[in-house]
Amino acid sequence: MGREWIQTTLGEALNVGGGRIQTGPFGSQLHASDYVRDGIAVIMPVNITNNRVSTANIARINQSDANRLSRHIVKKGDIVYSRRGDVTRKALITASEAGMFCGTGCLLVRPGRGIDPRFLTYHLSTPENQEWIIRHAIGATMPNLNTGILAGIPLNVPGLATQKSIAHILGTLDDQIELNRQMNTTLEAMAQTLFKSWFVDFDPVIDKALAAGNPIPEPLHARAEARKVLGDQRKPLPAAIQHQFPDRFVLTEELGWVPAGWEVSAVGAEFDVTMGQSPPGNTYNEEGEGVPFFQGRTDFGFRYPSNRIYCTAPKRMASKGDTLVSVRAPVGDVNMAAESCCIGRGVSASRHKSGSRSFTYYAMQQLREHFKVYESEGTVFGSINQRNFNALPQLSVPAELIGTFEVKVNGFDEKIDINSQAASSLIKLRDTLLPKLLSGELRVPEAEAQLAEVL
Repeated sequence: MGREWIQTTLGEALNVGGGRIQTGPFGSQLHASDYVRDGIAVIMPVNITNNRVSTANIARINQSDANRLSRHIVKKGDIVYSRRGDVTRKALITASEAGMFCGTGCLLVRPGRGIDPRFLTYHLSTPENQEWIIRHAIGATMPNLNTGILAGIPLNVPGLATQKSIAHILGTLDDQIELNRQMNTTLEAMAQTLFKSWFVDFDPVIDKALAAGNPIPEPLHARAEARKVLGDQRKPLPAAIQHQFPDRFVLTEELGWVPAGWEVSAVGAEFDVTMGQSPPGNTYNEEGEGVPFFQGRTDFGFRYPSNRIYCTAPKRMASKGDTLVSVRAPVGDVNMAAESCCIGRGVSASRHKSGSRSFTYYAMQQLREHFKVYESEGTVFGSINQRNFNALPQLSVPAELIGTFEVKVNGFDEKIDINSQAASSLIKLRDTLLPKLLSGELRVPEAEAQLAEVL
């Protein structure tokens, strides 16, 4: 370890550079009635994920309240911590979030001079720092952080130039991981759009009905008019695919108007559904022994869940490519098995009887409206049992058309697989380099050489 590295604490490092740690506003300062539909975004623990701020369903307050409590407005380079629950959850504030508000239930860390914010974020992400925080958090049932606990976190800090170099190396990996995630989001959206067009909005059937002069059911009039407006912008399907769609609709009691010849069926008749069963508790481990085990949606990320827990005595298995659906709290979150895995009581595995993994995945996403009915079922939290799952309504689509859809979206899904595998490798490299760089065990030039090999 070089001489420039200094053993200190977060509080001492912040004091030297004029930084600070402060608690978000108390409930007496900001009441539930103060939240509004439009205004300044308020960062709550629920908005913090993967060192980033998620603005999905974010709460907001009036500008006047933000001005009144202006010391809680965040700046670029700040770090916002969850004060309760998962006390290792934090987010680095970027230019996009600057001007937002650090909400109740959070702590704000302002690094000040002398410590690079991105370097500090990575330092606080090391297993050692996270374990330290968990060990010192207050509360047996609900861990809590305060400014004193955060101030005591031990740090090993090099000079500012080295900090920036380390942050650049790890940040480059994170940027590429995020790019892969964004590409996958776009690819999945394209495949989902095609599924919805064919099997939910029935665009090809509407087009054929219009061309044949067949009546369009009243509930589909708006969609038909939208198709007419597109005019020549509508790209006609190849004749071989057009032939697989009917040119008229029939009325059904369960699902309303559907393409003629597509029978109303149920999930259990169209898909093979396996409900999870939890193995004995003494067969779980985090050391990688056995097969990946998923008890619920906790480990669901984009497309493939993250391997965190393993099991040596699985009861129920999902196969590679099966669609995983959370069946307990919340019901209906969808993911896909990257490999054979054990599934617990909170997860089910599905595969269309045709064997199509893509049709299954996108069809299960479309069932979310039906899953909502079961969000409040159960004595404590939402759940759906196998009987109710199998009974959910589902169209019986001709096998030939499902095969055509599989071929059409296969290119998207293959690219998603490649990007996901690349991201997984980058994550492993980042997590390997992280503790070594931040302990001084690995020098910056050595890490840069490893980075050059993979990018």
